[in-house]
Formats: sequence, C-alpha cells, structure tokens
Amino acid sequence: MRRMERVLEDFIGHWRLSREIVHGDGTRARFGGVAEWSADGAYVERGTLDMGTARFAAERRYRWTEDLEVYFDDGRFFHTVPCTGGQTSHWCDPDQYDVTYDFSAWPEWAARWQVRGPRKDYVMTSTYRPDAG
Repeated sequence: MRRMERVLEDFIGHWRLSREIVHGDGTRARFGGVAEWSADGAYVERGTLDMGTARFAAERRYRWTEDLEVYFDDGRFFHTVPCTGGQTSHWCDPDQYDVTYDFSAWPEWAARWQVRGPRKDYVMTSTYRPDAG
C-alpha cells in the first residue's frame, strides 16, 4: 500500500526543478534548476530564470519544519504544505497567494500558485523530479 501523507523526510535530497510563470498580460517566464532539502529543513533552489528578454541566475531559500510549515529565510511564516496535497494560501498585503500541491504522481510532484492583487497577477507552476545526479 502506497503512503499518501508526505513528511519532511520525503523531500530531503536533490530535485530537478522546472517552473513556468504566466503573467496576467500573457507574458511568460521560465526557471530551470535544482532544489535541495537538507535534514534540518533548509531549502534552497538555484537555477536560471529566463524572462524572454533577459536571463539571469536566481536563488530562493526557505526553512521547512517537521510539520511541513514553510518559513521565509528571514524567519517569517509563509504557509503550511498539506501533507496529502491540496490547497492552502498566504496573504501578502495587498496580494493573495493561493497554492495547490499535487503529490498524486509521487515522487514527481507540483505546486501551482495563483497570485492576484493590485501588485501581482500570475500563475506559477513548479514541477519537481528526483535528481539522480
């Protein structure tokens, strides 16, 4: 029987990460790189962001807890990942961030963010695959 609930230990290691960002005006950006979770819950992703008109190195860091709570690198709470997948959200005044985690094809999985507000309007889909290398 396949376990459906994810725990922090499931994420530890290296992952290939691909991301597509579709802005409300139809413009697109892509990110490709790697993500790594450490046993202490540290998360770092590194790669290249291609905005169409410019490409540059990008990096992001978070901290995950055993309960799948996610914190920004500066210690502020971000959101809690549903252990079986599903929806959750984050309010970042004045914009609303809604995310759906999909673990149905584990160990491949995805997170789809819908961001709306006066400052931001985009859908960002991140796909993670185990990185054997």
